[in-house]
Amino acid sequence: MGGAVSAGEDNDELIDNLKEAHYIRTDLVEQAFRAIDRADYYLEEFRDNAYKDLAWRHGNIHLSAPCIYSEVMEALDLQPGLSFLNLGSGTGYLSTMVGLILGPFGVNHGVELHADVIEYAYQKLDFFIKTSDSFDKFEFCEPSFVVGNCLEITPESRQYDRVYCGAGVQKEHEDYMRNLLKVGGILVLPLEEKLTKITRTGYNTWETKKIIAVSFAPLVQPKNRDNGKSKLVPLPMFEVRTLQDLSRISIRHTLKKVINQEKPKNGTAARSAPRFKRRRVHRRRVDSVLLSNKHVFVSRMIPGPMDDNNNCDEIEEERAEEDEEDEEREHGDLKPDPPINLLREKILSLPLPEPLKMYLLYYREK
Repeated sequence: MGGAVSAGEDNDELIDNLKEAHYIRTDLVEQAFRAIDRADYYLEEFRDNAYKDLAWRHGNIHLSAPCIYSEVMEALDLQPGLSFLNLGSGTGYLSTMVGLILGPFGVNHGVELHADVIEYAYQKLDFFIKTSDSFDKFEFCEPSFVVGNCLEITPESRQYDRVYCGAGVQKEHEDYMRNLLKVGGILVLPLEEKLTKITRTGYNTWETKKIIAVSFAPLVQPKNRDNGKSKLVPLPMFEVRTLQDLSRISIRHTLKKVINQEKPKNGTAARSAPRFKRRRVHRRRVDSVLLSNKHVFVSRMIPGPMDDNNNCDEIEEERAEEDEEDEEREHGDLKPDPPINLLREKILSLPLPEPLKMYLLYYREK
């Protein structure tokens, strides 16, 4: 499923295309998509395909098309502090984007059928936290994943504000999915070949809206064990923050407020880095120009005296080489300086012991 928008050359151009096609419609969703490079969730040998609006699968690893993820993010109507459950969490790409919106006091859980995919997801999550400057631009709700079949969640599990299922749901499992929601919660899932948004308006009342036609692999049905019973999947605990974590969150939040007060506001969604290309310009070399009596004389066009070595040809060759070098520079992209990580710079400037600074930076490598 996918191919609804043109391929981009990089992550920002992919997001531009999704916006132009109205798959991304809100600033909050745009910021989350720009913060995480989709290519980082691909295996290295497949990165060239990352900015196409297509799904990707390699073994158990799977990513939906960008247009699907953007519709899901918009439909979930995410807000800070909500609880989110991702059924079929896969690489963690969607869960990480959701975590950027939920903030430190949200809940971000995922259930994934394959243990190797969860290992892959944690590797990508660790890479994002340790190396991406985007991490410091948001207050992050780190996702937690468990292995299991999402149709075998323990009945006593708590309900969530937002739920997404990344596999095709059979009609007989619709009520099961609905009951994972709190009253007022939103469930987004592929149901009968349609991406569907279900809102729980009361204890026994629901509103259903079809979004777009989709094609998803169906949910894997539970297998009975030797004792004839299925293996129940306990969801992660709703974590209570430690006083140490709360202090770090509060300090980083205060520093971000100071930084935002210091820099000008333009009211637009921030990109991960400025992108622009140099316009190709053809220049003609002119050594000197003499204006006299409304006539223009170009010294290079008038033969001049040659030196004793008769090296006029050598001079022309040097000039031709310089012209080629200029043209090569003009053909290439003008790459801007990487953006400064203001929060990191602010923390490093504080009069604090180095171990405390590193703790405030989450021991990040970059």
